[in-house]
Amino acid sequence: MSGKSLIPATVNPDLQKERNAASFKVEDFASWWHGGAEKLKFKRDVENYMLQDLKEDSHLFYYKSHKDIYEQSIMESIEAAKKLRKLQEERNPGGDDIWPNLYMSEYFWGAMPTGNPFGVQFVMVVKALKQQSTDEQYEEFGKRVANFEISATYAQTELGHGTFLRGLETRADYDRKTDEFILNTPTISAYKWWPGGLGHSSNYCIVVAQLYIDNDPKGVQMFFVQVRDEETHMPLPGIDIGDIGKKMGFYGVNNGFLGLKNVRIPRTRMLMRNAKVHPDGTFVKSPTSVLTYFTMVYSRCFVAFTASTFITMAATIAIRYSAVRRQSPINPNEPEPQIIDHVTQQMKLFPEIATGVAYRLASNYLMSLFVLTSKEIEGGEYGRLPEMHALACLLKALSSYDSTNGIERLRLACGGHGYLTSANLGNLFVGATASCTYEGENTVLLLQVGRYLMKSWRNVISGKPLAPTTAYLAEANKDFGNWMGSWENLVKALQFSAARKTRTAYESLSQRLKSGQTEHEAANNTGIEFIQAAELHGRAFIADTFLKQFRSLQANSGSVSFNKVIENLLELFLVQTVLKFMGDILMFKGLTPIEISSLQTRLEEVLTKIRPDAVAICDGFDYRDCTLSSTLGSYDGNIYERLFEAAKKSPLNQQPVPKSFHEHLKPFMKSNL
Repeated sequence: MSGKSLIPATVNPDLQKERNAASFKVEDFASWWHGGAEKLKFKRDVENYMLQDLKEDSHLFYYKSHKDIYEQSIMESIEAAKKLRKLQEERNPGGDDIWPNLYMSEYFWGAMPTGNPFGVQFVMVVKALKQQSTDEQYEEFGKRVANFEISATYAQTELGHGTFLRGLETRADYDRKTDEFILNTPTISAYKWWPGGLGHSSNYCIVVAQLYIDNDPKGVQMFFVQVRDEETHMPLPGIDIGDIGKKMGFYGVNNGFLGLKNVRIPRTRMLMRNAKVHPDGTFVKSPTSVLTYFTMVYSRCFVAFTASTFITMAATIAIRYSAVRRQSPINPNEPEPQIIDHVTQQMKLFPEIATGVAYRLASNYLMSLFVLTSKEIEGGEYGRLPEMHALACLLKALSSYDSTNGIERLRLACGGHGYLTSANLGNLFVGATASCTYEGENTVLLLQVGRYLMKSWRNVISGKPLAPTTAYLAEANKDFGNWMGSWENLVKALQFSAARKTRTAYESLSQRLKSGQTEHEAANNTGIEFIQAAELHGRAFIADTFLKQFRSLQANSGSVSFNKVIENLLELFLVQTVLKFMGDILMFKGLTPIEISSLQTRLEEVLTKIRPDAVAICDGFDYRDCTLSSTLGSYDGNIYERLFEAAKKSPLNQQPVPKSFHEHLKPFMKSNL
């Protein structure tokens, strides 16, 4: 059913009114959000180049079958790769930095709405090969992956084992006679399960397996394995491979399974920058076992960054909708107001903007720490690894939880319209919630952080140095002091409760050990307290990072009006976080009812301050309509026309009478049953 578009060429007047009333320049926010004017210009140039000729209805993939969605994802991903390769030649001939940095960027989400089956290749595989393979190995096959001459994925998770890597069952046995490894998945639970692109898109993969020499286990190592023929793409002998089926989201990513039966690869296909196997079977350990998992650390940093993108995209959709939707008069005799004027609606919307900003700042810090740690590792220095690992686990877990829960709140804030697939909030939700379990299950990651905090507390007791992000633990045995209510005071309250919670968890652990429990039993039984301490540590870190970044902005930005916008978001984030964890704070620091109620007053006041700028802040995130892919969140705000036009495009509406009427419904009604 085609015809003239219903969508006006003008911007909805309510949305335009919001933009006209903003207290700051949107361009200032966009420049800050994207890392400076130069980076913002580059981002826009790339988007113009990549997205200018998109098909208008590419986002309507949800009407297609699983098979057709996959075929669309291949077509769109390869088309994007071609454009990106051309861009590489124009802007950075001979370099390789544009490929991995941009191919999975949110800049391109509009070009690949069904998902990118080659995303893992450029987020994880290229990184892993650079970090884990020797220079000779990278020359031999690493560059082929980076140049997209072959396609590859990262096969770690198994059907029966995920985050607990030491439990992986896939075996790689060394055969001295042939100088080869023999790879096997001995049970069905050992099958690799979940890698993006493994199903039908990759012809190589990094297989994470247990190394055995003379049946003696040497720990988890990485092996570069060919799984399909480069010319025919047929699975090679001993390879059982395919797609795991349709999922809640990431429809076109082609997540796969892999079984191996006596698959032989040369010894030189084990990645040997760190651990090594010599031809005579001599095994050389890695300088530190954590290096094997360092690629996972990067991917967790990436999850935290992406979480901020998911939640700010959802906030943009919900806030634009709330500025246009009118309902429920506040005063009975007045017209229906924009629903964004209801303070309860503001409480659903504005904290998610602040959360998205907080995670972007925290993930930027984490990424910079990753770069620093990587450089130190290259120089043989591994001291920062435990802190880096703990922070990556922490931010991955908290950001995925908060983005999932936040997007659901934003969907509910859009009423029934938010339930429509065309709103795209459901797609954002399933993208966010998937990250709660991939790259490490969140509970397991928080337990790892809890154990890290126990080690840190032992350092407090013994007077040993603490990592920068745990230095506040040394204050746990001191008195909190006076409650002032300042931002620094609010951060201190979170840190103080995290430190005291860590001390309490350590005391519980120690008591269990004294009662005769083994170290592992005691840790298991103290698990709830480990997680509570870990979460508070994370909340304190994110709040402290937000505050420090704002202080830096104050010192360096000349725009008072823009600074005020970030100040309001900081105030909202800190006050809301402290109120949310008030129960934990009150366990260790007494507050009066007046002090607590003053925080509630501050919360309500800052919502009022953010209200005039909410739409402009979301404009500052600078998401294109094709990236948001939402009938509710378009820049022009013509939500009803877009909703109606999307409904008209439903396959069910392409003919006036469906076949089922004549075949089933009419005969039934005429049968006089």
